[in-house]
Amino acid sequence: MKITKNLGFLLLAIWLILYGLISLLSLSFAGLGIIMAILAIAAGVFILLGR
Repeated sequence: MKITKNLGFLLLAIWLILYGLISLLSLSFAGLGIIMAILAIAAGVFILLGR
């Protein structure tokens, strides 16, 4: 299995996996929304920058 060297796509993959697990398992804790938002913004910025 090859892991991408592009940090933006790696963060996006992590965000998608976490989002799916949170929805599937009904996980919730304080600050979860903020963490997911920061992860999504970071992924978007890195993808736009091409890193």
